[in-house]
Amino acid sequence: MQQVSLSNGIRLIHKHTSSPVAHLGITIDAGSRDEMREENGIAHFIEHSVFKGTQKRNSAKILTRIDGVGGELNAFTTKEETAVFCTFLSNYYPRATELLADIVFNSVFPDKELEKEKSVVIEEINSYEDSPMELIFDEFENQVFGDTGLGRMILGTKESVNSFNSEKIRRFIDRNWTNDLIVISTVGNIDFERWVRLTEKYFAGVKPKKTERKRSENYVYKPLYREMRRDTYQSHIMLGIPAYNYKSEKKVAFS
Repeated sequence: MQQVSLSNGIRLIHKHTSSPVAHLGITIDAGSRDEMREENGIAHFIEHSVFKGTQKRNSAKILTRIDGVGGELNAFTTKEETAVFCTFLSNYYPRATELLADIVFNSVFPDKELEKEKSVVIEEINSYEDSPMELIFDEFENQVFGDTGLGRMILGTKESVNSFNSEKIRRFIDRNWTNDLIVISTVGNIDFERWVRLTEKYFAGVKPKKTERKRSENYVYKPLYREMRRDTYQSHIMLGIPAYNYKSEKKVAFS
C-alpha cells in the first residue's frame, strides 16, 4: 500500500495488483450525519445527482463513458461518508480518473434532472418503508440517537426530498466536500508514480480548502424498548448495547 497527498490536501492511496481489472474511487468524509435537520436526505440525493450532468457532459455521456468500455460506475452514501467509484480494465485508468474528477468537482445539478431524480428517491423511500427487515435498522438508530444526523434516515423524507434544489446542494457540498475530507483510492495494475502524475493532472487544480465542520459527539445512551406492529407474517428483532468504538484497542477482543 502506498500513499501520498497532493499539494491541495487531497490524499491518494494505491495498492498494486497484477489483475487486469482495476478499481478507483473517491471517498468523502461526509454523510447524512452532517446534514442539518432541514437537509435530511440531501447527502444521498447528491449521490444520485452527480451523474446528471457536468459542465461538459450530459447524463448519457457520463454513464456511457465507463459502461462503453465494459466497466461499471456507481456510488453510495452512509451516515458518515459518500463514495463515487468505478471498476474497469486497467488500460482505461486515464478515462476513469478524468471521469471521476469531472463528476465530483464539475457537476452542475440541472433543475430539470433534479426534478426527475426526486421521484426516483421517493420511490426508493416507499420501497424501503415496505421492507421491515431493512427499516428496523433505521428505527433502532432513531431510538438511540433521536433527532440528530445519526438518528435520522439516510434517504430523508418525502417532504425534505421535494424541497431540494441546486442551491441547497451546493451549500451542503461547500460545507462538507473539502479537500482534507477527500481520499482517492485505487487497486490495480498501474505504477504508483504514474498514477500520481495522472491524478495530479485532473485533481491538482482543485482549490485548497479545509473543513470548519465539527461533528457532535454528545450522544447519551438510554435503555429503552419499542414495539411496532404491522400486518405481516414475519417478526424482526434488534437488540443493542453500548460497546467500544472502532478506534478502541479492545474492539477485537470484544468482537
